[in-house]
Amino acid sequence: MEAWQHVALGIGLAAACGFRVFVPLLLMGVGARTGFLDLSADMAWLSSNAALIGLATAAVAEVLAYYVPWVDNLLDAVATPAAMGAGTLASASVLGGDLPAMWTWGLSAIAGGGAAGLIQGGTVATRGASSASTGGASNFVVATLENVASVLTTVLAVAAPLLAAAGVVGLLAYAAWRLVRRRRAPSAS
Repeated sequence: MEAWQHVALGIGLAAACGFRVFVPLLLMGVGARTGFLDLSADMAWLSSNAALIGLATAAVAEVLAYYVPWVDNLLDAVATPAAMGAGTLASASVLGGDLPAMWTWGLSAIAGGGAAGLIQGGTVATRGASSASTGGASNFVVATLENVASVLTTVLAVAAPLLAAAGVVGLLAYAAWRLVRRRRAPSAS
């Protein structure tokens, strides 16, 4: 795999961490264990028995917690920085190799942590709007979509890294466009 493919893979995996913190890390560990994903030597521990058990437990708890109205909004206080950390870790896990450690971690923190943070920020806004407009009644739909997005983004990143990274960039561009458009719209007061 070429260096740019590793970067695209890292961005895709990191973005998946923006939807759910532990699900992509669990899938990465399973992918490494089964030979579908090559992790850098420093990150091989993600496919260890202990890591897989811990990640599976955390992923199940995280997924279930997001189905409880208002608890999901409280989790965002912890999940936002955790998603950025997980995105950085996910990126670094596949970037290793020829890059010096400083470049690996710097690129992972900026591109990986940034992608995860931006996606997580979008989920926070979506969940907040859902809670405010429906009193939390439709949050299970939002939670389900986020779970599916996390799994699909992870699988797509491994299967087609460039397509996943392009999708992430497209999603972020669309979100930025919507934000700018909303701010430029005249207020209805």
